[in-house]
Amino acid sequence: MVSKSEIERRYAAVRAAMDEHGVEAVLVCGSEYTGFEGAVTYMSGFVIVHRYAYVLLPREGEPSIVFPGEARYVGVHGTTWIEDQVFAERPGEWLAERLAGQRVGVYGLDYVLTVRDFVAVRDKVDVVPFDVEFDLARAVKSDEELESVRDSVRINTEGFHLFAGEYAAGKSAAEVLAPAERYFVAEGCGRLTMNMVLDGAEFAIARSEMVLGDFCIPSLEIAGPGGHWVEVSRALGTPNAEVQRMVEAYEEYFEAAKTALRPGATAHDAHRAVSKGFTDRGYHLGHVTGHSIGMTMIEHPKIGEGIETELRENMVFSMHPHVIAENGHDCLYMQDTWLVTADGGEPLAGLPMRVF
Repeated sequence: MVSKSEIERRYAAVRAAMDEHGVEAVLVCGSEYTGFEGAVTYMSGFVIVHRYAYVLLPREGEPSIVFPGEARYVGVHGTTWIEDQVFAERPGEWLAERLAGQRVGVYGLDYVLTVRDFVAVRDKVDVVPFDVEFDLARAVKSDEELESVRDSVRINTEGFHLFAGEYAAGKSAAEVLAPAERYFVAEGCGRLTMNMVLDGAEFAIARSEMVLGDFCIPSLEIAGPGGHWVEVSRALGTPNAEVQRMVEAYEEYFEAAKTALRPGATAHDAHRAVSKGFTDRGYHLGHVTGHSIGMTMIEHPKIGEGIETELRENMVFSMHPHVIAENGHDCLYMQDTWLVTADGGEPLAGLPMRVF
């Protein structure tokens, strides 16, 4: 479902990064770990069902997609647009022979590339980390990608309304989340959902033994059928006086982001602008203020202190200041997916910034 021109655009952007950073090829790694499969899908159209896969893009010539041999029947291999599909007993040994003597940028070197394959390539290939470089090459979304992003936002927002409609104090987290998860799967998300609730200041899986109180903070994160992740949620119920002060800071962040998320500003500048209401009140932020989001759940740049990456039009960010009180328990965490436009930041969900 990805157009030929969009595929060419993606490969051209990655090859421009190769030229800029002096590598002869890029190896993109993905695994079935939720949120880590997206880079392979972005580069090949293949959705990992089980195990892992690599996409090898040389500076010149056609790409290859490489699977461990046992993965031949645990994915729909006809979905990839890459013709050269390699099933290797040891993918690392195949890559070592193919790339011997070359300088290769690896996306996923720290978190995704398997140990057995790294051991096989490290002595023959000049392997360099390429996570930041690859993420920056795909940070600006095309119009085709933005259609997928907006569809994911639509699904996520409706899922929040379903969660809110089911929520009541005394219910279990599992039964409140169930209608939203049912809807997400029906809309084509498959297993690309990572939906939780916060237990105090900590993220927790929504299980049947977790009984919700009179204040609830859901964390709803999904990728629609186009594969683009988004995050949209609001807190529910009755906040105490401490959390109500946090709500006031959230309202300030929401307005500040509309001007801070603009082309030419840095991620550092945006972070300072949107976090000011929290820091002025003496609060700590427990999670990153925001981050680029695409077919991988968390991409570079993050919206954070000291990140001097310049924002560009059509970048997409998940924003979610995680504000924690001094007691370590009271907190607030509400998510939005934002688009950087020529006129500033646009929150795509259209939800008012308030506790529902």
